[in-house]
Amino acid sequence: MASWYQTLREMANSKPLFLTIYVTVIVGIVFSSVYVFSSIYGGSSPVYAANTWSSPSSVSNERSPLVDHTSNFYNPPRENRVTPPSALHQSHQSIAIPIWEVPPVGSKMPPLEAFRLTKELVSRRVKDNTIIVTFGNYAFMDFIITWVKHLNDLDVSNILVGAMDTKLLEALYWKGVPVFDMGSHMSTEDVGWGSPTFHKMGREKVFLIDALLPFGYELLMCDTDMVWLKNPLPYFSRFPEADILTSTDQVVTTVVDDRLENWQQVSADSNIGIFHWRPTDSAKLMAKEWKILLQDDDKLWDQSGFNIVLRKKFGPSVDEESGLVYAHDGKLKLGFLPSSIFCSGHTYFVQAMYQQLRLEPYAVHTTFQYGGTEGKRHRLREGMFFYDKPEYYDSPGGFLSFKPSIPKSLLLDGEHNVATHFSLINYQMKQIRTALAIASLLNRTLVMPPLWCRLDRLWYPHPGVLPGTLTRQPFLCPLDHVFEVNVMMKELPEEDFGPGISFREYSFIDNPLLPKQVKESWLDVELCQEGSKSCQLTNETSQLRVLRLPKNSSEEELTTIFSLFKDVKIIQFSSMQDVFKSFTDQASSFFLCFI
Repeated sequence: MASWYQTLREMANSKPLFLTIYVTVIVGIVFSSVYVFSSIYGGSSPVYAANTWSSPSSVSNERSPLVDHTSNFYNPPRENRVTPPSALHQSHQSIAIPIWEVPPVGSKMPPLEAFRLTKELVSRRVKDNTIIVTFGNYAFMDFIITWVKHLNDLDVSNILVGAMDTKLLEALYWKGVPVFDMGSHMSTEDVGWGSPTFHKMGREKVFLIDALLPFGYELLMCDTDMVWLKNPLPYFSRFPEADILTSTDQVVTTVVDDRLENWQQVSADSNIGIFHWRPTDSAKLMAKEWKILLQDDDKLWDQSGFNIVLRKKFGPSVDEESGLVYAHDGKLKLGFLPSSIFCSGHTYFVQAMYQQLRLEPYAVHTTFQYGGTEGKRHRLREGMFFYDKPEYYDSPGGFLSFKPSIPKSLLLDGEHNVATHFSLINYQMKQIRTALAIASLLNRTLVMPPLWCRLDRLWYPHPGVLPGTLTRQPFLCPLDHVFEVNVMMKELPEEDFGPGISFREYSFIDNPLLPKQVKESWLDVELCQEGSKSCQLTNETSQLRVLRLPKNSSEEELTTIFSLFKDVKIIQFSSMQDVFKSFTDQASSFFLCFI
C-alpha cells in the first residue's frame, strides 16, 4: 500500500488529470472484485434466479390450478441486453426445470404472454437439438398426463405440450408440465372424432409444425392418444438423411425386423399421429404446402391433406440400404416407421405383431378402435398404459371378478366364420350379463374378463381376418370389439336402462398401480351343489378366504351371504355358470334380460 500511496502523491504533485484517471480505474477494479466475489459466494446467482418459479410482483393473476403457454418456467423480460448464442444455449440448458416440479405454494400465475410460442421458449426444453411435442384441450388432460409420464419414466424430458384452452394451460402449469399456449381458444369439451371442431383441432397441428420448423430443431410431433414405451430418439438418429419419418395405418408388415417399412409395399396412408421432422428446406416446404392446401379447402381432413402433398411425387429409393424414398417434390427424403414397433391399435391390440416377431415396441397409438375417446382410454387401460387417479384403483364398494369358462369347441372347433364367431361371443356375453347383475346387487365394480374373438372387427367389409396380417384365430380381442364402451360409460336414464354399473378392464387386477391393501383383501368363491355338505354355511363364514356358494342362488341369498364380506375389496368367482337364479322384482328381471 505504501508504494501505491507514494505513486498517488507523485501524480498529485505533477498532473491532476492523470490522478483522476488512475483513481477511477482503481475504484472500478475494487467494485468489480466485490461484485465477482458476491456472485460466487452470495445466496443466489442470475441463473438460479431465472430458474425459480417466482413471478414479478407486477403480475396480479392469482388463479390456482390452471395452466399457461410455455414450459414449467417463467423468465422475466431482459431489457437492453444481448446474449451471445453460445451463452444463451448454455443458459437454457441449465434453467430447464424438471418435469413435475411444481411452482412454490402461494406463487402467482405468470401472464399468458409468458407462454407464447417462441424459439427462446422451445430452446429451454430442447436436448440434442430435438423437441417432442403434443397438444390438446382440457378434455384430454388425463391422456396428456399419461403421455408425459411415459416419456419422463424413459428419462426423456425434452418435451412440450401445446394447450388449446386456458383451462388446460393453467392445469398443466400447476402440475409442473412444460406447456405453451397455442392461442386456439378451443372448447374444453371432447369434440368427438370427425366433428367440425375435430377438424379444426387437426389443422392446428399443421400450423404448429409450420411454426416450429423455422426454429431449427428436430421435431417429434405426437397425438395425445398414444404412449411411448421406449425412447424413440436413438431409432430416429439411425436415419440422419431423413427429412420425415412417419407412422402409417399399415396392418400388413413389410419387414420382420426393426428396419423401416419397404416403401414399395406400403399401401396404407401415412398416419400423422406419430411423425418426426427435421428442419430441412424440403421439410419446411412440405409443411408450407400442406398448410396452404388445408387453408384452401376447409373440408379436407388434415391427414388426407398430408398424404396428398406427400405423394405428389413418389420414388425412387434414396439409396439401397436406408429404406428412404424420395417424395413430395422429388427431393424430400421419407421413411415409413415399421408398424410392428410403432404400433397402431390393430398391430398391437389385435395382432400382437411385436410379440410374434420378438420385437420391442416403441409406441402404441390407439387407432383402429370403436369407442371414441372412451374406447381409446379403455384400450390404454387394457394395456396397463394409462395413469388414472388413485381412486380408480380402490372403488368404495369393492370389485367383483370371475374366471370365464369357455368350452374348447367354441374356441377352436369348426371353421372360423360368422356363425362360430357369434356363438363364441354370445356364450361370453351371457356370463358377463350374469356378472353385471351380481355386481349391481352387491354394489360392486365389475372387472371384465378377457374376451376371445374368432373374427376381427372393422368399419368396412372384410373377410373376417385381413389377408397378410398376423392375426391369430382365436385371439384376445379388445372390449370395444364386442361392447360399445363409450355408451356403457354414459350416464343414461335409470328408468330406461337400469342402475349404472361401473366396470374395469380385464387386466385391472394385474396392474402394478393396484394398491397392496386392495390386492391382499381377497375372497375366492367356488360353486357347489345346494344341499351338499360342502355347501353348508357356518358361523365362521365371514372369516373364510374361500367361500362355497350354492348354485342358482337367489337375490336374497346373494345379498345376505355377501353382506358378511362387504369389507373385502376383491371377490372372485370361479365361474359365472349357474350362479344366479333371478331378480325378485319384475323391473330388475327385465333389466337382466335386457343386458
